[in-house]
Amino acid sequence: MIFKKMTAEEAANLINDKDIIGFSGFTAAGCPKAITQALGKRAEAEHAAGRPFKVGMYTGASTGDSIDGVLARAHAIEFRSPYQSNKDLRTELNAHEAHYFDLHLSELPQYLRYGFLTKPTVAILEASDITDDGKVYLTSAVGISPTVARLADRIFIELNAYHPKELKGIHDIYEPADPPYRKEIPVYSPSDKIGVPYLQIDPDKVVGVVNTNLPNEVGGFTPSDEVTNKIGQNVADFLSAEMKAGRIPASFLPVQSGVGNVANAVLGAMGANKDIPSFEVYTEVIQDAVIALMKENNVKFASGCSLTLSKDALEDVYEHLDFFKKRLLLRPQEISNHPEIARRLGLISINTALEADIFGNINSTHVVGTKMMNGIGGSGDFCRNAYLSIFTTPSTAKEGKISAIVPMVSHLDHSEHSVKILITEHGIADLRGKSPIQRADAIIENCVAPEYKSILRAYLQLGQKGHTLQNMAAALAFHDTFNKTGDMRQTDWKKYL
Repeated sequence: MIFKKMTAEEAANLINDKDIIGFSGFTAAGCPKAITQALGKRAEAEHAAGRPFKVGMYTGASTGDSIDGVLARAHAIEFRSPYQSNKDLRTELNAHEAHYFDLHLSELPQYLRYGFLTKPTVAILEASDITDDGKVYLTSAVGISPTVARLADRIFIELNAYHPKELKGIHDIYEPADPPYRKEIPVYSPSDKIGVPYLQIDPDKVVGVVNTNLPNEVGGFTPSDEVTNKIGQNVADFLSAEMKAGRIPASFLPVQSGVGNVANAVLGAMGANKDIPSFEVYTEVIQDAVIALMKENNVKFASGCSLTLSKDALEDVYEHLDFFKKRLLLRPQEISNHPEIARRLGLISINTALEADIFGNINSTHVVGTKMMNGIGGSGDFCRNAYLSIFTTPSTAKEGKISAIVPMVSHLDHSEHSVKILITEHGIADLRGKSPIQRADAIIENCVAPEYKSILRAYLQLGQKGHTLQNMAAALAFHDTFNKTGDMRQTDWKKYL
């Protein structure tokens, strides 16, 4: 079948107000770029003419500016799920100009298939190649592509020449059967291939193909600094000690790591630690640090959902595909983040907290309890099911005016039951087998910034009788004080009693 070639503008003109679009990609890797830029311009023109134009959006995770940024600035988003990280979109969501529902990343594809969510009417996929019989070879990420391509009525393909056709073979496309027919997902090691290297679509659904040559829009992560390097060192030291104690096998275990400068610092410290052997990665986002460790033979294999790499790192991979294709595998997020596989493989899960409380609960999403930052992402998929669940965070923000460790989290994403280890630049709190008061003692002693230790110890003295020493009148005093004064250090407990 010969697919119709069209411009991005022609494709955008075939998308309607109230359409629901499912996108390929995961983070800014593997996302379409041309059609959505044209769609943003069309939305602005429709609005200028007094006509409504908004679309619903399902993505793998965050996207590049050409999707989330362009459409947010055009006020063209009716709803959005499951994760985002764009400043302009964040403003829209927090102002209720667009509806947003946060979701564990592994759950979105099956929720769509189950009918829990309205199915997509349109799929836009970025591909490195497509065959006449509908075999789509994706680019640097998979995301929710298999599910949205199967459910959508119409499919647009962005055939992006920036990504080499030699990527064929790096993807492992597998979509599990739905209950009650689902069997075990047969991944027993990170390198196991269980699907096919292409996405099979119905050729009759393809409305058109848009040729592009556009790089990923992955921005650079903040460089490591003294704080993040110390957090990384603390994580590596903890894992080394766990090996020596016999609680981690001498051969080590696969690692899942979150996104950002802390995650890169952690992986770098693990690679530099002589006691930690070369290890495998089973994660969602493969970052620059993984590629660097792979070149140094400190990472043997990495399975993920996306190559979320800087421009230089991605070009390095593409220039040495013979080396990397033997060591990398990209899967749908339903598989990369699947709880069954996390539990089976015994993942060491390392994720970043926005906020933690002294009893071990984690807030990953909301600033001061109300403003959405990015979303829960895959942290919940992994931490509840990991062999060992570690959360990291710098102990303070805004030059010490915010403590990342508070009496009670202002929004709960991961409960104390899922968090085994908390690590800041100041130290390590091992929460395994500890009661609430023991957890509080460990966290205040080891993880809290010095200027907040006495304040948090004073809070514990206010605790009402019970198993967990919370004082309901004062539990959110840190946040209340910050909202009023801009500095949590000014908290006066007497005001809340």
